[in-house]
Amino acid sequence: MTETASRPTLEAVAARAGVSRATVSRVVNGGDGVREPLVERVRQAVEELGYVPNQAARSLVTKRHDAIAVVIAEPETRVFADPFFALQLRGISKELTAHDNQLVLLLTEGRDDHARVARYLAGGHVDGALVFSLHLDDPLPGLIQGAGVPTVFGGRPGWSDGTRDVVYVDSDNRGGAREAVRLLAGLGRTRIAHITGPLDQTSAADRLDGYREVMGDSDPRLVAESDFTPGGAERAMRELLARRPDLDAVFAANDLAASGALRVLRAHGRRVPEDVAVVGFDDMLPVAEQSDPPLTTVRQDIEEMGRIMARLLLRRLDRRVADEETGAVVLPTTLVRRASA
Repeated sequence: MTETASRPTLEAVAARAGVSRATVSRVVNGGDGVREPLVERVRQAVEELGYVPNQAARSLVTKRHDAIAVVIAEPETRVFADPFFALQLRGISKELTAHDNQLVLLLTEGRDDHARVARYLAGGHVDGALVFSLHLDDPLPGLIQGAGVPTVFGGRPGWSDGTRDVVYVDSDNRGGAREAVRLLAGLGRTRIAHITGPLDQTSAADRLDGYREVMGDSDPRLVAESDFTPGGAERAMRELLARRPDLDAVFAANDLAASGALRVLRAHGRRVPEDVAVVGFDDMLPVAEQSDPPLTTVRQDIEEMGRIMARLLLRRLDRRVADEETGAVVLPTTLVRRASA
């Protein structure tokens, strides 16, 4: 006898509970109209027999697949190299698991993948989508909207006009950047450089705005655009040292960028923080605590952002909760002092 044949059937559960097959189907597939005593008898029979409901049959009743797509608008080489994504996925996974939902991970290597992702979402395989790391010219939001899939975005969408139908979770990027630069200025640093993230992403643009709000009309040579990666930050740090060798502080747009900046400063004989103070953004512990010296940084709760994204989407999918009860969530940031500044 095969494993499939030996699995308990709906009829076996009905016989054990002493009810009809239709009653068992309504209970295990989430239907209504069954009296509570019968529900308890069916649940007990399910537990005793180890019956596992058929997901296809369950979907016909509930109109739900209990599966959520997580769409990251980055190539896999970036996703698996950056701990930010692991933290956010962990938060999402914990929340989905707690509500018995499956996570389906979709990555975009290039433009051809956008159409593939849109087709998958439109195909009715998942109940909704969590989308993050968007770039300003990314066609994904329009494609997803065309697929008609309920969506929550990670990070403020660059095309958001503040209407309530855009649901997103973000951190106070601008405020966190202001706090970082104010710390450096409070330490007496006057030539504070900034290594940005990719400026076609709102998080990087907001952090640059926060820097400028404190620095005012500072020397534009103190700003170098990068891409949130250590390698990109190393190139940016070398540019900054070539332009302004007298710089005495660096605010990096994320911790990975700060780690790249630290390596270049050390290679150029600059002591941190004595010669150049350095502040990052994220507070990703594997990076911040193991940097040399340990990194002063702006903490955002990345895992909690993922958890809230999933929670908001599940609430939107729950017919008992009105859409207007969800909306944008912006989490506060905090400055964490370590040895680099």
